[in-house]
Amino acid sequence: MRIRDESQPAPGHPPRHAARVRLGRPRTLVAALAVGGLAVTGLASVSGAAETDAEAGGTAAKAAAAQLEKLDRGLVSVRSGSDNLVSWRWLATDPDNVAFNVYRGSTKVNASPITGSTNYLDKGAAATETYTVRAVVNGAEQPASPGALQFRSGYLDVPISPPAAGSDYTYEANDASVGDLDGDGDLDLVLKWQPTNAKDNSQSGVTGNTIVDGYTLQGKRLWRVDLGRNIRSGAHYTQFQVYDYDYDGKAEVAMKTADGTVDGAGKTIGSASADYRNSSGYVLSGPEFLTMFNGSTGAALDTVDYVPARGTVSSWGDSYGNRVDRFLAGTAYLNGSTPSLVAARGYYTRTVIAAWDFKGGKLTRKWTFDTNSSTNSGKGYDGQGNHALAIGDVDGDSKDEIVYGSMAVDDNGSGLWTTKNGHGDAAHLGDLDPSRPGLEYFKVDEDSSKPSSYLADAKTGQVLWTTPASGDNGRGAAGDIWAGNDGAEMWSAKDDQIRSASGAAKGRKPSSMNFLSWWDGDPVRELLDGTRIDKYGTSGETRQLTASGVHSNNGTKANPSLSGDILGDWREEVIWPTSDNTALRIYSTPYETDRRITTLLHDRQYREALAWQNTAYNQPPHPSFFLGNKMATPPRPSIKTP
Repeated sequence: MRIRDESQPAPGHPPRHAARVRLGRPRTLVAALAVGGLAVTGLASVSGAAETDAEAGGTAAKAAAAQLEKLDRGLVSVRSGSDNLVSWRWLATDPDNVAFNVYRGSTKVNASPITGSTNYLDKGAAATETYTVRAVVNGAEQPASPGALQFRSGYLDVPISPPAAGSDYTYEANDASVGDLDGDGDLDLVLKWQPTNAKDNSQSGVTGNTIVDGYTLQGKRLWRVDLGRNIRSGAHYTQFQVYDYDYDGKAEVAMKTADGTVDGAGKTIGSASADYRNSSGYVLSGPEFLTMFNGSTGAALDTVDYVPARGTVSSWGDSYGNRVDRFLAGTAYLNGSTPSLVAARGYYTRTVIAAWDFKGGKLTRKWTFDTNSSTNSGKGYDGQGNHALAIGDVDGDSKDEIVYGSMAVDDNGSGLWTTKNGHGDAAHLGDLDPSRPGLEYFKVDEDSSKPSSYLADAKTGQVLWTTPASGDNGRGAAGDIWAGNDGAEMWSAKDDQIRSASGAAKGRKPSSMNFLSWWDGDPVRELLDGTRIDKYGTSGETRQLTASGVHSNNGTKANPSLSGDILGDWREEVIWPTSDNTALRIYSTPYETDRRITTLLHDRQYREALAWQNTAYNQPPHPSFFLGNKMATPPRPSIKTP
C-alpha cells in the first residue's frame, strides 16, 4: 500500500477534500414567504436540529482517509464514428500532477503526455485496435495498464445465464451492482434475477425464487445464490449490498436470507424443507436472517438473525403483510474510515435501522435505531421513510449519516433531525446549491397535506423552500442539467416548472424526472429515462443515446440495471439487460471531454450511492461535491486502499 503525505498539496494543485465547516447560520425563525407558489421556510418544523461545535465557532476535524477499492485504470475504447475514444481513471491514489501516455499496440499516439483530461480520441483508427495507457510520474513512464475493454459498437455485452424457468414464469435480469469480487483491480458485476411473477407487497400471489449471480466483466459466472421460497420476489424484498467490508481487497455481498436459501457453494442456510408461504403467497412466519457472502465464491461467511424481527405483523401498518416487509439497505462509513452495512425495515409507521460491522468473518451489530424506543418515541421519526435511502456526511464531521426519507440518523445511531413531512418516492442528497456550505436534500412527498416537494439543509433538516401540497407527488429529480442557471435544478411531477436551488421558477421542466447521467463532454448532467439519454434545453430535449435491443427495469420506474462511473474517466456508464436477458449491455460515452476529474468511484458518497442504488425504488448517485457548470476545482479525495 502506498502511503502519501497529505499534509501539503502539490504546488498549483487543489488541497485534499476535507469536511466543510458550516459557519454559524442564523437559527432564528424565518417567516414563510410566498414566491410564485413557493414557500421559503425556517426551522419551525424541524426536530432534533441541535447546534454543533462547528456552528458555535469550532472547526470540523480533517476527514479521515476512507478505505476504498484499489482499482486499475478501467481503460475503455469506445467507437465514436470512425474514431476510437480511449478513456481511463484518474485515481485518488495517483499524484496530483500525474500525466499519461496512450499506446495503440506498441505505438504511442499522443505527442506529449496528457495532463488536461483522461481521454484521447484516436482519429481514423480501426475499431479492432488495442490500447494501453501508462502513467507518467515526475517524467518517468510507469508500467502499462491492462488492455482496454473494446466497445466496438458503442457498447460492451457481458454474457449472463438466465435461471431455469418455472411452470408459470421466466426470469428477467433486474438490478445490478459492482464490486471487485476477485481482487484483481477491476470491477465485477452482481445481478439480481427477478421472476416474471414477482409482486409488489400490496399484491397477493406466490412468486418464483429470487436468484443472485456474480459475474466478471468477461462474462464468467463466479457463483449463483438462490434465496429460496421463503424470500418473496419483488422490488421491496431483496436489497443487496456489494462492498469490501473487511478490507481484504475483495468485495463481499450482503442480503436478507431465510430457511432454504442456497449459497454459491451449494450449501443450504437453515432448513431446506421449510415452507412458510401462506395461502396468499406472503411469508409472515419463520426465521429471518442476514447473511454475508464471499464475493469470489458466493459461499455464506456468516449468518445472523435479521434485525428487527417482524414481530406482530399488524404493528407495521397493516395485517396482511404489505408494510411489514419494506426493507432498505446501504453502506456507510459511520466511523469515517471503514464501511458498515446498514439494514432497515419499515417506513410507513415504525422504522428500525441496524448497523453492522464485518470483521474476522463475523457480523457484529454496531447499533440499532428504533422509532419505538423510549429515546425516539413521540419525536416525529416514525412514518418518515422513503422507498429508498441516501447516505453521506451531512454534518461535516467526516462520518456518514443516513438520510431516511424525511428524517436523518446520525453516525452513532441517534436521531439527527426530522422534518415530519412523511413518506415519499424519490429524494436526492448532494451539493445541490454550491453557494451554500455543505449538502442539500431535495425530496418529493406523498402526503396531500404536506408540501409536494422541498429542499432542506442536509445538516439540520431546515426546510429552505417548498412547493404547495398537491397530492401524491410520485416523481422528482435534482441535478445541474442546464448551464443557464447556477447550481442544480429541481423538478417534480406535481410542479409545472423547473426550479433553481433557491426555489425560483425557471421555466419548462424536462420531459423526464427519473435518472441522470454525466454523458457528454461538459459537466452539466443529462437526463436518463427508460433506454435513452437526452440533453435538456429550454425548448426541448436533444437525444444523445437511444439504446437498442435492451430493456429497462421495474415497470413504470424504467430504470437501468445500474448507472454510474464504473469504467473509463469520470463520465457515467449505463447498464441495461438485453431484450432476451442473455447479456448485460454496458454503454459508455463516445464524447470527448476537456475535464480532468478523479474517478467518482473514489468519492466516498458516490461510491456508497452505487452500492445502495438497487434499493427498492432506485435513485441516481450524487457525489459529495458540486459537479456542474461553473464548478470549483474538483476535490482530490484522501483515501487508502488495500
